[in-house]
Amino acid sequence: MYTALRLQRRLHAREARITIVDPQSYMTYQPFLPEAGAGNLEPRHVVVPLRRALRKSEVLSGYVTAVNHARKVALFQPHEGPPTELPYDLIVVAPGSISRTLPIPGLAEQGVGFKTVAEAIYLRNHVLAKLDIAASTTDSEVRRRALTFCFVGGGYAGVEALAELEDMAQSALKFYRALQPHDMRWVLVEAAGRILPEVSPDLGEYTVEQLVKRRIEVKLNTRVESMLDGRVVLDDGTVFDTETIVWTAGVKPNPMVARTDLPLDDKGRIKASAYLNVEGTMDAWTAGDCARVPDLTTKDGFTSPSAQHAVRQAKLLADNVAARLHGQSLTPYQHSYAGSVASLGLYKGVAQIYGVKVRGFPAWFMHRTYHMTRMPTFNRKVRVVLDWTLALFFHREIVSLGSFSNPRREFELAAAPAPAIGPGPGPGPAEDQNRRAG
Repeated sequence: MYTALRLQRRLHAREARITIVDPQSYMTYQPFLPEAGAGNLEPRHVVVPLRRALRKSEVLSGYVTAVNHARKVALFQPHEGPPTELPYDLIVVAPGSISRTLPIPGLAEQGVGFKTVAEAIYLRNHVLAKLDIAASTTDSEVRRRALTFCFVGGGYAGVEALAELEDMAQSALKFYRALQPHDMRWVLVEAAGRILPEVSPDLGEYTVEQLVKRRIEVKLNTRVESMLDGRVVLDDGTVFDTETIVWTAGVKPNPMVARTDLPLDDKGRIKASAYLNVEGTMDAWTAGDCARVPDLTTKDGFTSPSAQHAVRQAKLLADNVAARLHGQSLTPYQHSYAGSVASLGLYKGVAQIYGVKVRGFPAWFMHRTYHMTRMPTFNRKVRVVLDWTLALFFHREIVSLGSFSNPRREFELAAAPAPAIGPGPGPGPAEDQNRRAG
């Protein structure tokens, strides 16, 4: 989206026709997903409608399932209807990444990721629904299972999602008379020896200390062996039951890139030059999580799969494409690491900006300020700031709209034939109505 947005500003309509293909009709600003999940931001305000932002471009909703660059044709599969071929003169391949999973028993059935708005909304509703269940049962095992929340992966996505949702749940507990903070159990599992590898070790240790103070269990150098039926088994011998397993243990390039004739490395990333063109060609370009881009700030290495690099690469990519079409010289991508910011809940955070380490409220404020400035379009910037302003005066919403996951359930129950009544007195009209509504 960033590349297309910049290209439509740099190129006249008579010079080029820009087409963007995406399964969704919007772009998600992922750094705001934890706040959307915690209820600090309206979910619709962390996404940018493609057709509104890219008014000079053609937007197609569907998937590019394969690319034959030798023929300069992309195979496009719309959401409905037969696939078609899209011929092109120049292509930008930037499908991003997907969650990197492992062959752990039960993961596919029990786990949920944290990369989309749908997953953020689901987890918010899910956590609040578990509080409702725990507050409404007398079964101690049901309550314990409902109030145990497990997060696997100690990177930014895992730590921020855990911290924001735990903070939301603690805030909601004041409205649950039957529940106490110590009833909840939050567990973070990380295979490495530290969390937040993007910041310095001492800030990572500080983050662990802050999480532990909030009664969050942080298990480092620990791997998950199984999670069948919600029973989590760790390699340190820990075993517990839960109904909430959030998987944020890394990403891998979108598998679509394997269905192209573009050169890939051993990790499945498209090989790119420092100018962001695909190696060996000047009419195929790439950037973001799916691309292996040389890091010119180091002697040997490649840029990490982060939003900080992806946004900057996308803009330079557009500039280089325009320069290529205008016969001008290209600019190599060279970005020194500015730093990192992470939110740990309301008014809490850590940051490391140009070597300066910040903690607590100042880091949280820097996190919000930085990402607000990076949020695409003025419309969304204003809406995000308004959400934050309103949150200063009103409590978070604690409504669980669980029906979103199956909105037709009530209608299906109403449309289903009434069950046959066996021998003996059947339920009266009111009883039958209550049973069907339940």
